[in-house]
Amino acid sequence: MNVRKVSRAIASSLRMTARDAALNVVPASALVPTFLRYLIYRIIGLDVHTFKIYPRCFFGGTQVSIGSGTFVSYECFFDASAFISIGKKCAIANGVHFITSYHTIGGPEARAGERLALPIHVGDGCWIGSRVTVLPGVSIGNGCVIGAGAVVRSDCETNCLYAGVPARFIRQLD
Repeated sequence: MNVRKVSRAIASSLRMTARDAALNVVPASALVPTFLRYLIYRIIGLDVHTFKIYPRCFFGGTQVSIGSGTFVSYECFFDASAFISIGKKCAIANGVHFITSYHTIGGPEARAGERLALPIHVGDGCWIGSRVTVLPGVSIGNGCVIGAGAVVRSDCETNCLYAGVPARFIRQLD
């Protein structure tokens, strides 16, 4: 066993543990007031411009930007393997997952192949319903509504309603 490889693996694991603790233990606690959570996230390196991030959210890294006036409810998941941008005055319901990473399909010995990541963009004024999953590389236009439980796998046009698995265009919004 190569000592140098083991040392690098241990150091990498410790860095990830420290990052996850700083991002996801103290600020994610229901005992931390929202204004203090905002300050902690800013100090750690998240580009947040709202006090309205509720407890038990998970951030897989600091590649996240959340606009002013946006509300992020309980238990949202930000993969953050690639950049996640959420606009101003959005409403993100509980349990929404922003997944930026994925794997290519590998051979029969290991079907989860190479790990890749693509950014996610959510425009201003969007409403993302409870338990929605937004997949890698998706852009959601300004003023969109995404119905609860939807799986968004392709871009959504501005001021439209999408719902379902996979999310489909329902109608244009005024």
